[in-house]
Parts: sequence; C-alpha cells; structure tokens
Amino acid sequence: MEEAGLAYQWALELHSYLAYVALAVLFLAVANAILGFVGNKMFATLGKDYRLSLFALILCHLQLLVGLVLYFVSPSGLNAIQQFGMGGMNAAARLLAVEHPFINIIALVVITIGWSKHKKVIEGKKKFKTIAIFYGLGLLLIMSRIPWSQWLTN
Repeated sequence: MEEAGLAYQWALELHSYLAYVALAVLFLAVANAILGFVGNKMFATLGKDYRLSLFALILCHLQLLVGLVLYFVSPSGLNAIQQFGMGGMNAAARLLAVEHPFINIIALVVITIGWSKHKKVIEGKKKFKTIAIFYGLGLLLIMSRIPWSQWLTN
C-alpha cells in the first residue's frame, strides 16, 4: 500500500511541475504565433516556429497523459465522483474531479486541431494565425480550470 502512495505522490508532483513547463512553452508558442502573424513573417517550417509549436503540443499531450493517470489513482479524481456523486461535492472537489479534466481534454483537442490545420496551410501568415487562434484558445481553457488555490500553495 505504501508503494501505491509513493506512486501517487510521484505522479502528482510530476503533474504539478510539468504544468509549469507546458504552460510556459504553450505561452511562448502563442506569443510567437501572434508576433509572426502581426509581423507578417514567414513561418519557419524547419526552424523555431515549427519546433516551438510542436514542442508545446508534445508537452501538453504529455501533461494530459500524466493527468489522466492521476485522475484514475487520485482520491480527488474518479474516486471522488464514485464516493460522493455529483451532488455531494463542493465547488473545489468538482473543479478537480470534473471541470479540470474535462476542460483540459477539450483544450488539448483544440490545440491538436490547430496543429493539424496549420500543417495544411501553405502561407506563413495563415500558419501563424491558425496556431495563434487554436493554441490561444487552448491556453485560455487550460488557464480557466487550473486549481489556483492548490497550485500556488505547492
């Protein structure tokens, strides 16, 4: 039983610290796309523009995978819904058990759609616009469901 607690604690720490990195790179990708769009720059398909967008996508998906594992082993995830039901949870518990995972899955779908759409566009300015819109929406969704009260105290 102690090993399960250690694995849970490890996954929780990984999810917390990886969030900082994923959000920072996602923010950089959005800022880069906005600057590229406004500056009417060419999208560097083999350069930093491509790599930054791809790295943001990969980190966000990795964060989602760790989060999904955590969701199924955490007492604040699926176990909370099974134990208390939807009506028996307070706002903080509902945020962790329902809103945070659901909205973040939607955010990752939006980001992934943006990545897929940008690959089909040829013009550099439109590539930047696609990344800026879809990654930006994903970033806003993620930021809206971060459990700030718990996250900032860790």
